Amino acid sequence: MIISTKELFDAAYKKFSIGAYNINNMEQILGLFRGSQQSQAPFILQISRGARKYAGKAILEALIRECDKLFPDAIFAVHLDHGDEENCHDSIDSGFYSSVMIDASMEPFEKNVEITKRVVDHAHQKGIRVEAEIGQLGGVEEHINVDEANAHLTDVKEAEKFVGLTGCDSLAVAVGTSHGAYKFSGSQKIHFNRLQELDKAINGLPMVMHGSSSVPQEEVKRIEAAGGKLSGARGVDENDLRDVYKYGVTKINIDTDGRLIWTSVHREYFRDKLNGIDLRDPGKQYMEEYANFIAHKNEVFGSANQITAVKAIL
Repeated sequence: MIISTKELFDAAYKKFSIGAYNINNMEQILGLFRGSQQSQAPFILQISRGARKYAGKAILEALIRECDKLFPDAIFAVHLDHGDEENCHDSIDSGFYSSVMIDASMEPFEKNVEITKRVVDHAHQKGIRVEAEIGQLGGVEEHINVDEANAHLTDVKEAEKFVGLTGCDSLAVAVGTSHGAYKFSGSQKIHFNRLQELDKAINGLPMVMHGSSSVPQEEVKRIEAAGGKLSGARGVDENDLRDVYKYGVTKINIDTDGRLIWTSVHREYFRDKLNGIDLRDPGKQYMEEYANFIAHKNEVFGSANQITAVKAIL
């Protein structure tokens, strides 16, 4: 059942975090639904601008609607990830999305407020929730390319002012994580003190952590053993994600980890099956591995076995 992001956040706020997983194709969508059913967890299915261009927004929507029928016990929201203003307005008008993210974080503060406010006004007319971003994560992912020198933590006073001026429903904050597979180097880390300060300043507003893939080292080793090169790839320690809900982090974004598992499965398949030509073979393996990964992440975030609690407030 597709529900409002607000309903999910109301159920989860300061009780657990909800996994928000980016999808691009049928295999990822099926793996996500299976893993969430396996762990009895509510979830957020994220569609990025890149995914909409790659698979076609109508195709993705059709796949999601069919999975909604196949998995009648599933409780989830559909979210536009890292949308620009045009994508946000298109998604709002489609009537399909539970929420949209407007990412104008690269703009000066006043411009970010202006763009975000336009999206919020439009979305709220349709009962759709808006995630906005202030501060800027480093790293590389799809259209995002921010070097470490230009990444900066979310300023607490700016965040408080931004929320008041825009009326956004959740806030993506920069607290040390990064996009892509190379998240941490040197002294980089999650700044829990900044999370705590932000929680106090915007008390009651759910926060979102982007760039939160853990980049499992076993997947890095599998990829390298099958001919890939990912030396130095390192992500967020899962233990650091177990308790972020206490600071108001209600949504945790995961994208890179799903790509790593896909790469592991396919590199191994083509390494070991020199005459292999059936795309369904690695596809079936990926769906199984991705489902198990989703179930594990939901356990880490505390959302496993929370379906009943969410249904109780609907």
